[in-house]
Amino acid sequence: MLNRKFSIIVFDLGNVLLPFDYSKLTTKLDKIESSLGERFVEAYFTDYEFHRDFERGKTGEEKFIGKMLEILRYKIDSETFCKFYADIFQVNDNVAALLPGLKENYKLILLSNTDPIHKKYGWEHYDFLQHFDEQIISYEVGAVKPEEEIYRAVEHASGAPSEEHIFIDDIEKYVAAAKNLGWDGIHFTTYSNLIEELNSRDILI
Repeated sequence: MLNRKFSIIVFDLGNVLLPFDYSKLTTKLDKIESSLGERFVEAYFTDYEFHRDFERGKTGEEKFIGKMLEILRYKIDSETFCKFYADIFQVNDNVAALLPGLKENYKLILLSNTDPIHKKYGWEHYDFLQHFDEQIISYEVGAVKPEEEIYRAVEHASGAPSEEHIFIDDIEKYVAAAKNLGWDGIHFTTYSNLIEELNSRDILI
């Protein structure tokens, strides 16, 4: 790792910059009907591949919303669903505060498995996004982590060699996939651990 030159720092979004909590969704649904939230989340994760295809852009927004409303037995309308479904995020202020300093010395790229509802209703308004030079979004490129295509999309956007990329993600297998392509990676667990990992690589904060 010594003497390795990094020019590109790639950040995951969910649970790195934006911790998310589905209990916020279930609480709202349970207020409409007892146990509605619990039943929804159970059905949602039982057929999670359907959601994965939504994140890949292979399932359209109208089809996705239709299935979700069916699970909810049409207790809410589509606009309310989108707002409830996306209101699960909060900013990790410590990590977000690193971005302006890092941007002085590195190109910053956001790499996220996400869908258009979460983006539009949930996170695209956050100010910290202005620090990213590029956003590689799964449904826009037609692939999700840990599929090779999405990492190659980052390389195409950065124009830099694989070995100059370092990736920060809370899911270890996504970091491992990046390393298999020649990137370096940090498995995000806590802010303090992230700082230690960056310092160990002489990454200027």
